[in-house]
Amino acid sequence: MRINENTLLEGKKAVLVPYNANHVPSKIILPLLKEKLFDFFYIFPECTFIILDKQRWADPSIEEEQCMVGDVNMFLTDPTDLSLAELEIMIAEPSYRGKGIGKEVAHMMMCYGVTKLGIKKFQVKIGLDNQVSISMFKKLHFQQVSVCKVFKEVTLVLTVDESVRTRLSSFCTAEQTQQETGLWFRLSHAPQLPIFIHSLIPGYLFISSQ
Repeated sequence: MRINENTLLEGKKAVLVPYNANHVPSKIILPLLKEKLFDFFYIFPECTFIILDKQRWADPSIEEEQCMVGDVNMFLTDPTDLSLAELEIMIAEPSYRGKGIGKEVAHMMMCYGVTKLGIKKFQVKIGLDNQVSISMFKKLHFQQVSVCKVFKEVTLVLTVDESVRTRLSSFCTAEQTQQETGLWFRLSHAPQLPIFIHSLIPGYLFISSQ
C-alpha cells in the first residue's frame, strides 16, 4: 500500500487527494490498458496527489473528477539517499494558473515530505522556458544548482534546515489563522481504518491509516 493512499491534505485554495484508479480516465489520454494502469499506480515508487479546486470539492453535488485541476508528485531519485525528493507540480487547467495554487501545493507537499517522510532536501527540474515556475520556486528559497542545455531544463534545490522548518511552520499557522480550520484532513473522505495523527509542525496535522 502506498504511504499516501489514505491521506488527504486540505489547504485554503486546494485539496490534495491520493492518485488512484478512479482518476485514470480523466488524466490519461494515451490508449493504455486500464488494468495495466491500475497495477502501475500501486507499484510505482512515488507519492502522487490529485489537485482539486477546494471550493468545488466542498460542494457535494459536484463529482470529484469535476474538481480536478492538476497533480503533484514527490518521488525519490536516489536509492542511496532516501532523504532527497524531487517535486513535480502541474496545474493542467489554464484557468487555475497564476492564482497561487501552485505555491500553496508546494508548501503542502514540503510540509508532508518533511514531517511524514523525513525529507531533508527537495529538488525540482523545470524547463528553461517555464520562467513562471522557476520564479515561484526561487521565491520559496530554492537555489539554482545547474542548467542542462541538452534537456533545456534547470535544477533547483532546497535543503531543509531550521530556517526552512520555521518558514513551513509559519505558512501552516498563517493558513490556520486565515480560515480557522487551516490545513487539515477531512476524515469523512477517508476509509474507515485505524487512524494515527502525526503533528511535527505546529498547525499542520497529518492523518493516515498507517
